Amino acid sequence: VQLQAFGGGMVQAGGSLRLSCAGSGFSFSRVATGWFRQAPGKEREIVAAFGRHSFRKYYSESVRGRFTISRDIAANTVYLQMLDLKPEDTAVYYCATRSDSRAGASTYFTQSYDYGYWGQGTLVTVSS
Repeated sequence: VQLQAFGGGMVQAGGSLRLSCAGSGFSFSRVATGWFRQAPGKEREIVAAFGRHSFRKYYSESVRGRFTISRDIAANTVYLQMLDLKPEDTAVYYCATRSDSRAGASTYFTQSYDYGYWGQGTLVTVSS
């Protein structure tokens, strides 16, 4: 299982970015997936997540209405579309997956310890 996150960069406040997380060695249709971020000096926090079937989506309060998590099974890639970016969105963003067939297909997970596989992170910098 490998995850590769990319798409980060530097944007001005109000701008947008789309992060991608390409998976190999597994299918995103069989795992729960989450996007996390870690700002300098802060703990890693959940941004968005969905379960194996992606029916139900979770968004943290700070990004709800601005960020959208989605996936392309054919491309085996998960995305995080980020709109109206703010300086406080500056962080390294990570994608993560959890393979657990016991969990319900719509169950998502919001704690970092719930995930066993992590991408390397991609830096997003939002200037004011």
